[in-house]
Amino acid sequence: MNANVTHIPVALEQCINMLAPAIINKKNPVLIDATLGLGGHAKVFLERFENLKLIGIDRDLNALEIAKANLAQYVKQISFSHTTYDQIQLALSEANVKAADAILFDLGVSSMQLDQADRGFSYSQEAPLDMRMDQSSPTTAAIILNTYTHGQLAKLLQNYGEEKFASKIAENIIKAREKAALNTTKDLAEIVKDSIPAPARRTGGNPAKRTFQALRIEVNQELTILERAIPEALSALTIGGRLVVMSYQSLEDRIVKNHFMQVSKSKTPLQLPVELPDSAASYKLLISGSQGADEDEQDSNPRSQSMRLRAIERVAA
Repeated sequence: MNANVTHIPVALEQCINMLAPAIINKKNPVLIDATLGLGGHAKVFLERFENLKLIGIDRDLNALEIAKANLAQYVKQISFSHTTYDQIQLALSEANVKAADAILFDLGVSSMQLDQADRGFSYSQEAPLDMRMDQSSPTTAAIILNTYTHGQLAKLLQNYGEEKFASKIAENIIKAREKAALNTTKDLAEIVKDSIPAPARRTGGNPAKRTFQALRIEVNQELTILERAIPEALSALTIGGRLVVMSYQSLEDRIVKNHFMQVSKSKTPLQLPVELPDSAASYKLLISGSQGADEDEQDSNPRSQSMRLRAIERVAA
């Protein structure tokens, strides 16, 4: 895999506009790109903000190697960390930095991971049932499909894929693996297609989409990690520091929304006319709700169509 992989950073200008006020007047500002990927967002931040210190986190070693090549001219300003994005304190420690002025999360599977057929993320290309973002981790989609019980499979398809036909798909996975182990994305996509009634297959895109999403989340423990990551990121911010999170499906966005709402609420009872001492919120929302990508970007970059962006600022210790 070379460094010339085509990659279009999602909502680039929105991210810069949201994070710039936390960076612009600092002598040596620190930005954590918690999902570095190929370094698309990071490169533009480094180009635009002199003296920026970047901490780049990614669990995908392949992506990190490409990012290192793409960001080679800024190598003295960057600390790379091969870990999951809930390990922000570890990444800060490795970089010998105490706190961050800005943090960016661009969640979900990357375009590079989708485009590499042998990674098994795409239901449109035949490949091994892998789906690991970190290829050094032991659990693949094939292991889950061939070892989980009917109940475990149905639960994860329902919870992580919001799949209406979870029980039927799980039943047919069990039947298929009794004949032979499931090994390829094509095997799985066919089982899903056969499990969903024809009328339901005619709407909502590829019928395998929800099942693949659920398996990918389970393989990579994405929601469990995200639940830990948002509080980690919030606590790592300096006063005036900002956090931007882009999510691509409702389960992720709900986690971000809930954490942001909790920390941006005053602890003073609503019926009281004045703020009680030490009861003011330590964070404030920068957007009421969430933002999507603009229409032009959605037309030119299909990945941006489902993106929801949320942003928050730390206002007190």
